[in-house]
Amino acid sequence: MKIRKAVIPVAGKGTRFLPATKEIPKEMIPILDKPMIHYAVEEAVLSGVEQVIFVTSTRKETIENYFDRNFDLESFLEQVGKEKLLSQIKDIGSMIEVCTIRQKKQLGLGHAVLCAESIVGKEDFAVILGDDLVHSPTPATKQLIEVYEAQSCRSVIGVMEVDRADTKKYGIVDGAFLENDNRTMLMETMVEKPEPDQAPSLLASPGRYVLTSEIFDCLREIPRGVGGEYQLTDAINLLASKESVYAHRFIGDRFDTGNVPSYLNAVVEFALRDKRYSEVMKKIILEKKIKLEK
Repeated sequence: MKIRKAVIPVAGKGTRFLPATKEIPKEMIPILDKPMIHYAVEEAVLSGVEQVIFVTSTRKETIENYFDRNFDLESFLEQVGKEKLLSQIKDIGSMIEVCTIRQKKQLGLGHAVLCAESIVGKEDFAVILGDDLVHSPTPATKQLIEVYEAQSCRSVIGVMEVDRADTKKYGIVDGAFLENDNRTMLMETMVEKPEPDQAPSLLASPGRYVLTSEIFDCLREIPRGVGGEYQLTDAINLLASKESVYAHRFIGDRFDTGNVPSYLNAVVEFALRDKRYSEVMKKIILEKKIKLEK
């Protein structure tokens, strides 16, 4: 089955970015010249996804509007001869089909994914968390789709290795690596935010999944878990008891933009990796370093 759809939950309040997020969705805060959410959708497009489903909440309309056509802006850019910008704006408005559905209560990631069932239907699908950006030659979601296809269309959880002190920030997986494949494992268990001394491994899920549609039945079966929320981790564990679920160590550098310090790190890293801004950022860093050393 081809992975045609990707669910991107964007219903969070973004309280760590207040007061900026009082009126602007966190997902619309820019990394360089693109909002955070652009990178997540771009990853979906480059992975072969045809439809993005935003799970939203009140005052998130600007996310959907960003991926729509803006004919007034296009007309203005055409009149003033800014052809390059005009092309960029048109491309954003036509890059992918977008659907939205409301998560009326904030009951966790599992609940957010379940909200998308009416649009996803019986298809297998991807889940991309928009505040986790992955910089890689091959999009992280595409890497998972390749494993999904190689393993007879079974669910695949994207994982990365973390420091033991950080296990309590993530869902942690454990299992056995496949023969002659040190990146893909048959998953045995997944634990939500374990304390370091209780973590079954150091392989953490930063928010990339390819899931079979059977996950929806599992999401309906699970009780509330950590934090009183419906945890996607618990549903994946239940799914793993019914069918094979794989974990794959994707290739790429992951950047958390969920809080201001990590967001600032992402901005610097993305600027250093962008040929348009790398020299400017290097100059800024050098000048600041010289001032601090005085």
